[in-house]
Amino acid sequence: MLQGFKMAAAALAVMAAGAGAAHADDDALRELAKEMFEPIPTDAVQVNGVTPTKEQIELGKMLWFEPRLSLGQNISCNSCHNLATGGVDLAPTSLGHRWQLGGRNSPTVLNAVFNTAQFWDGRAADLVEQAAGPIENPVEMASNKGHVMTVLKSIPGYAPLFKAAFPKDKEPLTFDNVVKAIAMFEATLVTPNAPFDRFLKGDDKALTEQQKRGLQTFIDAGCASCHNGVNLGGNSYQPFGLVERPNGDILPADDLGRFEVTRSKDDEYVFKVPALRNVAITPPYFHSGAVRDLKDAVTIMGTAQLGAELEAQEVADIVAFLESLTGDQPQVTYPVLPASTAETPLPQQ
Repeated sequence: MLQGFKMAAAALAVMAAGAGAAHADDDALRELAKEMFEPIPTDAVQVNGVTPTKEQIELGKMLWFEPRLSLGQNISCNSCHNLATGGVDLAPTSLGHRWQLGGRNSPTVLNAVFNTAQFWDGRAADLVEQAAGPIENPVEMASNKGHVMTVLKSIPGYAPLFKAAFPKDKEPLTFDNVVKAIAMFEATLVTPNAPFDRFLKGDDKALTEQQKRGLQTFIDAGCASCHNGVNLGGNSYQPFGLVERPNGDILPADDLGRFEVTRSKDDEYVFKVPALRNVAITPPYFHSGAVRDLKDAVTIMGTAQLGAELEAQEVADIVAFLESLTGDQPQVTYPVLPASTAETPLPQQ
């Protein structure tokens, strides 16, 4: 009997020692990760130093789902950035006015407020500037400021909503306030409480052992040199094909990326580093939308950016880690929009 107790005690001591070692390993990995990454904040997010009001958010939500901002009255912000599917439309490139296809994959709108700039080439400095782009783009919503104002002023239900959202403005219903309201709503579309966030905050059990291996590999392989910060990307620009240029399907030769903004030869094929938050649920990948499998995307990034042939197990581990970046999705109630009137312009197809 005594011998049995001694054996049990010894086994417990070994288990305790192993648990202690595992805890120490988790702490070391966490401290390393905290040098490069941050959790998604859970407090209110500002837009250009301004905290959105309840009225601005509500108006912005209505305008987000408002198809009448488009010339054909059939495309809204949500058409390409569907909040039911991770803030993307799951297509290589999006359908726009008169069935035109956009030139690049629509990036997720979720957590976009944390990006340094907006669009793949960073041509919009913030969410306000970004919100105006698709409305006026002839390939996307194909509208313009004047048409948007004509539409909204023909719908009486909008006037009191703009007045409540922008009470200090002499003329609340303006195009500037349209895009401001959309940006204010967009700033609420964040996804906190991902398993990775919980791990960063001290929960050792938030990640599986494979995800922890993937995090370590993600750091050791050099992925975190570009994919860092709160969004694991979205905060810098890098050439696509830094070491080895991908094929023309993945990196189309006629899309020169940030060069189109800066006209600097150094920016040819340079793009904003994509944020990896919720990446597991937002295929396809890259600005071309040419790759649908996340394992393939990780493998391509290994060769193109790191010059490394990642082993199958390393790829699987990194993908498992990337799956831990899926946070709580925004719970958005679909709005009922004010009714059109006889003065509201008809759709132009």
